[in-house]
Amino acid sequence: MRIIASLAGAALLLLAAAPARPRPPAAPLAPHRYRLRTVVLDAGHGGKDPGCKGVRARECDVALSLVLALGRQIEDNMPDVRVIYTRKTNVFVELDERAAIANRHHADLFISIHCNAGPRESHGTEVWTMGLHKTTANLGVAQRENSVILQEDDYKNRYDGFDPRSPQSHILFSLFQSAYITNSLRLAQRVDGQLRTGVKRPSRGVKQAGFIVLWKSTMPSVLIESGFLTNPAEERYLNDKTNQTYMAAGIFRAFRAYKRELEGSLGADEEADD
Repeated sequence: MRIIASLAGAALLLLAAAPARPRPPAAPLAPHRYRLRTVVLDAGHGGKDPGCKGVRARECDVALSLVLALGRQIEDNMPDVRVIYTRKTNVFVELDERAAIANRHHADLFISIHCNAGPRESHGTEVWTMGLHKTTANLGVAQRENSVILQEDDYKNRYDGFDPRSPQSHILFSLFQSAYITNSLRLAQRVDGQLRTGVKRPSRGVKQAGFIVLWKSTMPSVLIESGFLTNPAEERYLNDKTNQTYMAAGIFRAFRAYKRELEGSLGADEEADD
């Protein structure tokens, strides 16, 4: 027994003295792949704020129809994407609350849809991102959309003294969202391209100005002016359910291409969506 114990002890000593076998290299971690999981769709105006008006149509109603049509297409074709709505009925939602909804849900994208107003002959779509307005006309659009806050309680405190009637106020915050401007412009250009070439809508281009609803959102965001309700022909077009479905389909195709591009799987079939 003593001999066996001595041999066992010697074996243990030899094992302890032997150099340790090198461990195999750890398998490399799989690279993190970006996924666009949540989009917030915002129908402009609503409730006590009808927005701009045509002879029959109201901005709050047309914007909501477009948003619901777009949301259905995303939900039907992209079950991996969660769609959040800032409103699904004709209710008033404050501008900062619209952005807060997106922020609370950690959204990857914010899309706000509106209708435009102007001289009777004005026509065409516009796609806006947050940025410094370059012209008086751009400032005018931002001032009209931002004037909604005048209907909110205690707006001066809620928006840090911002006055939607003051050009200086717009300049001060129009440089916010710089971290998201590249992707905002990428989506805006795709939306403009789809509305112009896919839906055959006249386009007034991609533009930048200081919109409160975009300023407050902490993700890439765009604001789509779908057309002019003050133009009788455009009002008839925008107030038609079939045309609303066409426009929503164009925005959906742009969204789909944007998502695939960011996720690294843009294929040749998507390049035609430009």
